[in-house]
Amino acid sequence: MLTQLTINNFAIVDNLLIDFNSGMTAITGETGAGKSIAIDALGLCLGARSDISLIKHGSARLDISAHFVLDDTPSALNWLTENQLNDNNECILRRVVSQDGRSKAFINGRAVPIAQLKELGQMLIQIHGQHEHQLLLRADYQQTLLDQYMADNHLLSAMKLAYKKWKVETEKYTQYLKSRQENDAHIQLLQYQLKELNEFSPIEGEYQQIDEEHKRLANSEQLINLSHNLIDLIQENQDINLLNHLSNANRIAQDLASLDGQLIEISTMLDEAAIQIREASYEIHRYIDNLEIDPSRIMQLEQRLSKQISLARKHHISPEKLPELHQQLLDEFNQISNQDEIGEQLKQNIAQYQQEALSCAKALHDKRVKIAAILSQKITHSIRELAIPHGEFSIDIVDDSSKISETGIDQITFLVSTNPGQPMQPISKVASGGELSRIALTIQVLTAQKMETPALIFDEIDVGISGPTAAKVGNLLRQLGLSTQVITVTHLPQVAGNAHHHYFVAKQTDGKHTETNINILTQSQRLKELARLLGGDKITENTLANAKELLIQ
Repeated sequence: MLTQLTINNFAIVDNLLIDFNSGMTAITGETGAGKSIAIDALGLCLGARSDISLIKHGSARLDISAHFVLDDTPSALNWLTENQLNDNNECILRRVVSQDGRSKAFINGRAVPIAQLKELGQMLIQIHGQHEHQLLLRADYQQTLLDQYMADNHLLSAMKLAYKKWKVETEKYTQYLKSRQENDAHIQLLQYQLKELNEFSPIEGEYQQIDEEHKRLANSEQLINLSHNLIDLIQENQDINLLNHLSNANRIAQDLASLDGQLIEISTMLDEAAIQIREASYEIHRYIDNLEIDPSRIMQLEQRLSKQISLARKHHISPEKLPELHQQLLDEFNQISNQDEIGEQLKQNIAQYQQEALSCAKALHDKRVKIAAILSQKITHSIRELAIPHGEFSIDIVDDSSKISETGIDQITFLVSTNPGQPMQPISKVASGGELSRIALTIQVLTAQKMETPALIFDEIDVGISGPTAAKVGNLLRQLGLSTQVITVTHLPQVAGNAHHHYFVAKQTDGKHTETNINILTQSQRLKELARLLGGDKITENTLANAKELLIQ
């Protein structure tokens, strides 16, 4: 509930503090006094768009604060707790706008983004303006009103979530198809590249191995000749060879050792050297035995090398990197080829989420149909009391599963008949301006009864009505005030007389400065104000008597 509003340097208000109470509060005043100024200030405090033109002339900034108690607003209390802004179940919203255009928002003394101020504000107050009945002609607003009366946020949230999941998967599939089209050309290139590489089938380390083998076979004759020369030098030359020289040297070493025992190691080392040379001779023999001159093998290796070098040049890499490239292209091709599986999975997800959304939409449709029947009866009863004696109201709901949205599959139309024998038609085609205002007022009041919002503000929504109809509107708002805080700006004495509390807006000027004040009226002051609303500035005994009849104790 709104308990206090503080306004500083706003429009033509210097400093103003207004205490509000539960029940129905009426705000009246002279023409041009600024009856709606408190409502405008409150709207700014709830996150409405700011403008430096709202700052009182000559002031550096405007400053507005609204104080709420949240005992009857668990959603707002939970929001404050979740956002770590709770302060003993109380809530103070504050808005400051400076001449440089900067706007600051505060919740319980802590600076917050304007978006947070607006989000919390929607949980605290609903403001209905005098031109809001024009919204009633829009199909989306008609659906909003029905859903407000239905008051099933869980079902509405479930519908929005189900639609979002389906929409996300649909967008993913659209992107997949686009990507798949772009990949077709790339797949053809990969297939061409892989065809050559698959046929060649490069092996890791193969290039170095066959390069070495090719060099060996290409130089096989020279290798054999040099190997024979080496064998001849080691042991097969009859005139001179290493083994004969070592044998002679060893005999001399043994003679030396017989004369001096310190030289015996020399003979041992010469023996070991002879063993190593014989082993080398054996290895060369084995090498020659295994070395083959095979022209066909050489040609095969040359073809393999030539192809590998050619493929490497085509892909601008070294021959050694060819196996790595082959694997990369295979992985890329497999990944793109697996897109078919991804596409199938996306289609399955779309079908699943669409079915979930449709199921939720169907449940929402059934609930709307049920609630629409109840609301239609109540609106019909109310508009007949508001000077449309033969009025009939109904809500047409057509479900179309091909037009699913985050609000379901329903096309909702408010239908009305205002005269006997007149068929039910869309409200935009039947109702006159005055009738539309009365119907809109009825719907606003009825739907407001189902809202958790603890405060409702009606800003001159009773324009276009008078007499007994105005009295019934006043009574309707008073009854609403028994369960919800109601603040209404009005020019009708019949409405103001039904209020539990009454404020009067007055504008004062000294010729140089203009100031607006708002004061709560006593019982006697209320009688005079109602009499003024009835007969103008000249108050008579008759107008006072009429005012006394209008004032509900």
